[in-house]
Amino acid sequence: MSRKEIQEQRMKDYFIQATKEILKGEGIQALSVRSIAEKAGYSFATLYNYFKDVKELIFLCVKDFQQECQEYVEDKTKDTERGEKKIIATAISYAEYFVQYPSVFEIFFIEKLPNSAENARISELISSFLEKLCQEEFQYCIDQKSFTAEEVRETVKELNCLITGILLLYLNRNYPSDYGDFTKNLKSQIEKTMKK
Repeated sequence: MSRKEIQEQRMKDYFIQATKEILKGEGIQALSVRSIAEKAGYSFATLYNYFKDVKELIFLCVKDFQQECQEYVEDKTKDTERGEKKIIATAISYAEYFVQYPSVFEIFFIEKLPNSAENARISELISSFLEKLCQEEFQYCIDQKSFTAEEVRETVKELNCLITGILLLYLNRNYPSDYGDFTKNLKSQIEKTMKK
């Protein structure tokens, strides 16, 4: 990598980190070209030398947040028995990540994306993320003949909708109001879905 490429990557990283900090701390409503540039310590015009707009930065942040979430899930489930137990633990850890970072949940599941090819890519990344996290374990279950491929497809859809809905109620409506009740309900519903 040339010196110029290293410098360019370093500048991009400053803006990406600034965007992530704003998104995690203040939410998407606080995000603007000026707020990102100010947080990064550069003029807003400099941002346009590296990115076409704020949406491009959000896309890069979505990928970074997914990587963070994946690392969190892997760490929380590393000692869990393979198969159904690991899928349940993965789904619970996935939800826990969003409870810790509700503004990331907002970006992933609440913020409306205008129709465009780039936003379709973001939407696909988000929609298939839980499936990606559980993919190895579901394949293990298929290999062990505890699930068919069709059952896996249906279960993934159900888990995706279930977890998103439970998180939406908890994060936006404070229902249930107690975190312990939230986790009990989450675990119970995930286990029921896995047993169908």
